[in-house]
Amino acid sequence: MARFSASSSERLGRTAGPPAASPRVYLDYAGFSPVDPRVVAVMRPFLEGGVGNPNAQHSLGLEARASLDGARAKVARLFAGTPAGVIFTASATEANNLAVKGLAQRAAGRHVVTSAIEHISLIDSCRDLEKRGWTVTYVGVDGDGRVDPDAVARAIRDDTVLVSIMAANSEIGTVQPIREIGRRTRGRGVPFHVDAVGAAGRVPFLVDDCHIDLLTLSSNDLYGPPGAGALWVRPAVKLAPITVGGGQEGGYRAGTENLPAIAGMGVAADLARIEVAGEVARLGELRDRLLSGLLARIPEAQLTGARGAARLPHHVSIAVPGVKAESVLMELDLRGIAASSGATCTAMTGEPSHVLRAIGCDRDAAEGSLCFTLGRWTTAGEIDVVLDVVPAVVARLRRLAPQ
Repeated sequence: MARFSASSSERLGRTAGPPAASPRVYLDYAGFSPVDPRVVAVMRPFLEGGVGNPNAQHSLGLEARASLDGARAKVARLFAGTPAGVIFTASATEANNLAVKGLAQRAAGRHVVTSAIEHISLIDSCRDLEKRGWTVTYVGVDGDGRVDPDAVARAIRDDTVLVSIMAANSEIGTVQPIREIGRRTRGRGVPFHVDAVGAAGRVPFLVDDCHIDLLTLSSNDLYGPPGAGALWVRPAVKLAPITVGGGQEGGYRAGTENLPAIAGMGVAADLARIEVAGEVARLGELRDRLLSGLLARIPEAQLTGARGAARLPHHVSIAVPGVKAESVLMELDLRGIAASSGATCTAMTGEPSHVLRAIGCDRDAAEGSLCFTLGRWTTAGEIDVVLDVVPAVVARLRRLAPQ
């Protein structure tokens, strides 16, 4: 079995192209990122046999344990955390649940502070606590979706056990001032959790510099395989496990570790760390070209989220009044373009997403919310295709809309 060595990802070199050739323009990297071929190459031996249970004491088990520990070190290196603090999970959603509910169950107080635009897995974890007697303060945001660090500080009470603010929002692209928020939480002695799924590998940050105590990551958002995530926890922070039955992952997450996916996540994290500077610059140029082109060619289109350095380098989101996002996306799909909608309406209520409501989008604009997220294999030629097709589709749908 190939060990997960310290230099595995470096030896693989720069990938020449996407995992599979496709005529489509894929701009939904925030929804699902193709797995990097270099990651697949490292995962393959783990899937083809010769792999032991990392908790077994025979030689194959010890090799598996070495691979697991190697992946743990690589994930921690992405944000300069201690490897022992990495708890592997099946997803970022599970990691968010463990961070919020696991900490709350071990703490003396019964108050949590978060923002109004967190991922639904974080919001629902807080709502679950509220059903069981905890109090949660949901701090609002400005029109760009930015959380005010001073507002977070004002929300902290004597019984606050956790502050949880995402590093960046994957729906509107706004990057949060986590360093300033972390400085305020550390000053009050309150643990600080950051959902870093949208930012990791795209916005460089270090846990000590930002005073982060718990950090959520997703494998697939780093171009690793789905089915793996991680929660990093500072040694002084204590959690109660939310999945019991085996004692794996330091007792915090029972169940045999998904070693192939975890090994892949380790490689993905290493590649993200090595390539982040060049990729941020490249994607930032493509993002600005796409955003300025769409706003110039689609009358009344509005940017949602922040501009410039306060925006994720791969993220474009706009609200287009007078059309339904669902109709636009269907038309784009027929023309070979995959994108998404920021209007994530629930089937039961038909309401626009909590994020768009929080930044003050009216219903007409929110229902026409479009999101284009670029990635490792996005090209300038694909941006040209989108700039030609999207304005024409919007214009056509507007003509067909009832007056």
